[in-house]
Amino acid sequence: MAGSALQIYAQSTLQVASLKRRWIRTSSQSIFHDLHRRILIQLPLHPQPPFHFLRSRLALRPIRSKTSSSGEVEGDGEGGSSIFEDRLDWARPLLKFLEANFLPLALISSVILGVANPTLGCLAHSYSLSKYSTFGIFVISGLMLKSEEIGAAAKSWQAGTYGLISILLFTPFFSRLILQLQLSPREFLNGLAIFCCVPTTLSSGVALTQLARGNTALALAMTVLSNLLGILFVPFSLSSFIGHGSGVTIPTKQLFQNLTFTLLIPLIIGKVLRDSFRNIAQYVDGNKRRFSMVSAILLSLVPWMQMSRSRSLLLTTKLSSFLIAMILGMFLHLVLLAFNTFAVQSLSVMHGDSGKNSVFAKKENARAVIIVTSQKTLPVTVVVVEQLGGALGESGLLVLPCIAAHIIQIIIDSFLVNYWLQKDQSSTGNTIDS
Repeated sequence: MAGSALQIYAQSTLQVASLKRRWIRTSSQSIFHDLHRRILIQLPLHPQPPFHFLRSRLALRPIRSKTSSSGEVEGDGEGGSSIFEDRLDWARPLLKFLEANFLPLALISSVILGVANPTLGCLAHSYSLSKYSTFGIFVISGLMLKSEEIGAAAKSWQAGTYGLISILLFTPFFSRLILQLQLSPREFLNGLAIFCCVPTTLSSGVALTQLARGNTALALAMTVLSNLLGILFVPFSLSSFIGHGSGVTIPTKQLFQNLTFTLLIPLIIGKVLRDSFRNIAQYVDGNKRRFSMVSAILLSLVPWMQMSRSRSLLLTTKLSSFLIAMILGMFLHLVLLAFNTFAVQSLSVMHGDSGKNSVFAKKENARAVIIVTSQKTLPVTVVVVEQLGGALGESGLLVLPCIAAHIIQIIIDSFLVNYWLQKDQSSTGNTIDS
């Protein structure tokens, strides 16, 4: 009896287990088919648990962006990224304008700050901050100087030679014409006369030449060589054209030594650092815009200190006198543009078959020469004024018309470059039509 009872219990247990497995298999299949059916008809599967809202808020989701059909960037989720970018849209044109005109705006701001609150500027001048800022400007210039671009200009050496002669010998003659005028305070005329005797701009001439599709290598070669040779020529030009005409003795030897230590040595230091360390050269080339901004800030420190020192004297001058000085600066640049344009065209006719085969007849060379030879550098002007030590008047009043002339020449040349580009576009269109 006991054995038969155990046998019956075992059989029943096996049957129950078999039925249980069959029920689980059938149930899972029915649930799968039910899930599949609900997905196909896009119905909610199961009611959400009571805390699903909190769990979905705490879940970590990757931030994604997608582009709509209109091309606008849309944020993920609540659209917070899109709202944030929309709020910044109004600032983008302003930031672009500030970046494109950083140097003129920095110079204008330095003048306004020096006149409005001269205390900090006078304090900075007492610690000779201008010497360190000038040193930094030309270290950056040396860091950004590429040797291969200078060598590439050797093919146009005739145009480069005229450019150097015009910058260092011809244009300083215009200082005598300026000194023949009468204007009070006299420092305005003396400052513009000094401006005529300095080399070409360190960066804007090359940048505008590149925008005008000119020979950038030639522009860079003329810029570098004129600023290096300017250390020799500027003291003698000041002594010959300004010192004798105004009855002031220019300390030529001392000025040459100061320019050597202030301009040449930091330029060599920057160049040696660039050529010695490849990582430095790569970093500078990859951050040219940032280094240009730092150089502009360092440059603006000098007018800021000079305006602070000369504020009391500046406030006594008439606004009409300053406006006349600005007009003279504009007229000076227009005269230099006309002079160099006429010289390039004349040299083009004198060389080759009616100028067709001349180096000067090439559009890219002519544009580089005209722009670079017609501009004057403000940093060297500021250094010269600092080193003169008040021999030609108050340094702030000497620099002020030069700042205005520097900004005006960039504006005028920008319009000239735009005219050249429109002319190229129209000539290209006429060629295609024909």
